[in-house]
Amino acid sequence: MRGIDTQTKKIREQVFEEVARAAYSTGDVSHELEEIPYKITPSDVPLYRESIWRERAIASERVRLAMGLSLRPLDRPVHITEGFAESNISEKYYEPPLMQVIPSACDMCEDNKIEVSNMCHGCVAHPCMEVCPKEAISMVDGHAFVDQDKCIKCGKCIAICPYHAIIKKIRPCAEACGINAIESDEHGRAKINDEKCVSCGQCMASCPFGAIADKSQIFQMIRAIQHGDEVIAEIAPAFEGQFGADVTPAQVIAALKECGFKDVHEVALGADIGAVSEAHHVKEVVNGDLPFLLTSCCPAWSMLAKKYFPDIIDSVSQELTPMVATARSIKKKYPNSKVVFIGPCAAKKLEASRRTVRSDVDFVITFEELNAIFKAKNIDFSKYDKGRSMHEATGAGRGYAVAGGVISAIEQCIEEYYPGTEVQTEHCEGLAECKKMLLLAKAGKKDGCMIEGMGCPGGCVAGVGTILPINKAKLAVAKTVKESTTKLPAKDLLEIELP
Repeated sequence: MRGIDTQTKKIREQVFEEVARAAYSTGDVSHELEEIPYKITPSDVPLYRESIWRERAIASERVRLAMGLSLRPLDRPVHITEGFAESNISEKYYEPPLMQVIPSACDMCEDNKIEVSNMCHGCVAHPCMEVCPKEAISMVDGHAFVDQDKCIKCGKCIAICPYHAIIKKIRPCAEACGINAIESDEHGRAKINDEKCVSCGQCMASCPFGAIADKSQIFQMIRAIQHGDEVIAEIAPAFEGQFGADVTPAQVIAALKECGFKDVHEVALGADIGAVSEAHHVKEVVNGDLPFLLTSCCPAWSMLAKKYFPDIIDSVSQELTPMVATARSIKKKYPNSKVVFIGPCAAKKLEASRRTVRSDVDFVITFEELNAIFKAKNIDFSKYDKGRSMHEATGAGRGYAVAGGVISAIEQCIEEYYPGTEVQTEHCEGLAECKKMLLLAKAGKKDGCMIEGMGCPGGCVAGVGTILPINKAKLAVAKTVKESTTKLPAKDLLEIELP
C-alpha cells in the first residue's frame, strides 16, 4: 500500500509530525505528547474506528512507539508518557523489540482458512466436492460448505470452482512476511515471533488497519539538535523523488539545514567504497577461498543469513555497509558530531544499535519520519534554489537503491579494475526469494557466485520508510544514476578523504 495516501498512512504521519513538533518545543513537552491523541481525534465523532476511545487508545500507543517507548501493558493503567524522563534525551533511545503489534488496532484477521463466499451458485456439478481429497466439502442449504476440521488447505476447490466462489483467507501481514514470523496470540491477534523476525517491516506496510508499527528515534534526534549538538545527516540514495517530483537534492539539503542539521552527505559515497572493496575481494570467490560471497549492505538479508543459516556466516561479506562506511568517513572529519542515517529502511535502526556500529551511527530515521519533521517545521521547498548540489558519489553508488544495483556496481568495478576477471553473480529480492537463494547456496548450487540479497522486493526504494510508489522511485533513481557526472568510483577511493 506504499505510495497510496491511505487513512492509516495519514494517522502515522500525523503522529510523527506532532511528536516532532513537541521535540522542537521549549514548553511542557510531556503535556504536548499527552494531547496528541486528541489532535488525531479532535471531536466526539470517530473518524476511523467505531469509537473515539479506540481511536485515541491506538493513537496513544503510536505516540509511545514514536518516542522509542514500549507499548503500555493491558492489565494496568499507564499514562502515555510513562517512561518519558528516560526517553527525553539527546542520545539514541530504544526499548526492543523494534516491530510491534498494537493490540487495540489489530482486527484479528483470520489466517489460512478456506471458505465459500456468497458467489456460490450451488451448481449441480459441484466440482469442488469431487476434487476434495478429504471430503471436506458438502452441500448445506443449497450451497457448498467447507468443514474446517477436515480441510487441509490444498486449494484444489479454489482452482476448480467455475464461479471463483471459494476463497482462502490470508492475514495480510502474514502473507507479506517471507519467513513466517507472524503468528497469533491467544485472542487471535497478530503476534510477531521475535526469534524469527529480521525487522524488514513488510508486515507493517501491508496491514490495512495500521496495527503494526516500528519504534522511532525522531524525538531524541531532534532533542540533540535542540541541545546544540553538531548533528550531521547522511542520506541514502533512495531519497530521490521522495519529497516531491520537482524537489531537487539541493532543496532537500537546504531543508535539512533549516531543520538544524549542520551538514549533509551522500550514503552513496559509502556504497562506492563498498563497490571498490568488494571488487578487490572478488578473488576470494574466484580463487575458491570462499564457496560464495553474500553482500552485506541490506541488514534484513544479512540477519536472515546469520539467523537461519549460521553455518554459512563466513560467506557474509565483512565489508562495511554504505551507512557505516559513510558514517565513519564523517566521524573522521567531524569527530565530535552525531551522525543521523536518513533512509528507507526500518532494519537499519537495528543495525545502528549493534555494539560495533553504535559509535558510528547515532540515530536512524526514515524518509517518512523526515517528511514529518519537514511538516513540523513548515518547510517550503519552493523558496530554496534548485540544483544537484551533491557530488560526493558516483552513478554506481547511487544505483545501490534498486534491487540488482549492488551487484551491478561491483561488476562494473571488476570490469574496470580487473579486466578479464570472470565472476558469477546473482541477486534476489524479498525475504522468501532470499531464503530460497540461501538454501541453494548452502546446498552447493551457487558455488563461485557473488550474491546480492535485498529484503524488500524492489530493493531499498521499496523500504517501509519510503513515501513514493515503488515504480516511480525506481525511475527517480535511474534518472539520477544516468545524470551522475562520474559513473564509477576511483580504484584508490578507500584512501580518499571525505570532501
